[in-house]
Amino acid sequence: MYRQHSTPDLIAPTFLVAFDGWVDAGAAATTAADILAEGGEVVATFDADRLFDYRARRPTLEIVGGRPASLEWPELSVRLARVGDRDLLVLSGPEPDFRWHELSAATIELAERLGVAEWIGIGAIPAAVPHTRPVPILGTESRPGLLRGDIPPGPDGVLRVPAAALSILDIAAARAGIPTVGYFAQIPHYLSGPYPAAAIELLRAVGRHLGEEVPLGSLPEDARQLASRLEVAAAEESTRAYVERLESMVDEARRPSGDDLISEIERFLRERGNGASERD
Repeated sequence: MYRQHSTPDLIAPTFLVAFDGWVDAGAAATTAADILAEGGEVVATFDADRLFDYRARRPTLEIVGGRPASLEWPELSVRLARVGDRDLLVLSGPEPDFRWHELSAATIELAERLGVAEWIGIGAIPAAVPHTRPVPILGTESRPGLLRGDIPPGPDGVLRVPAAALSILDIAAARAGIPTVGYFAQIPHYLSGPYPAAAIELLRAVGRHLGEEVPLGSLPEDARQLASRLEVAAAEESTRAYVERLESMVDEARRPSGDDLISEIERFLRERGNGASERD
């Protein structure tokens, strides 16, 4: 399932996972993972032919002067990064289409071979939150007391949603005895496209968890530019009224229930489905 390219000398490394697609609203998690792993040594790669449906996720063909020149294939890899004094192994890439059971078993095997001491999954979900307030972060933990940075576990109540490959791996890590946490940014459900403010908050959550400063790259400037565009778009009366209603919910410090999140996730999936139909 994977090929290990090197066996680096690691000290109690943290294993971080982020996949695109579901659950990665606003590309927040994979953007954060790419910044963390930028320039890092490739420790292992997974067998893409066994994991991906190339008709659904086609390789990119580059044609130069009428001549097919190169192909860029979807790739799932583990890269080694350093965050302060901490070793960080970052597994990121497209969410696999196939063999999730095999993938989780292989990933845990690799993590154990590399002496992983803790596991972090990061993601982003659509929610009834306004773009005018700080990005909320929800946490999950394999046992009480693992989350850091005053991030509570949530949401309240029972939440049943379609599972992501990220969650399959998180559960497998916890069952293998690896302390496991998840940090999930809540993205305004009415937005589409990259949302750099959420990537920033995920990076900050990871930094607080590790007790280290993490790089933010160009994200602060990207977030500022997007906020300026959203300010113009939100000037329309009906949009402004809706955003103000969301602001009042946040200002009342009402934590989302499972039903709240299910409603917004269902809306997100419907909109993605409609978009896919239109593209097809």
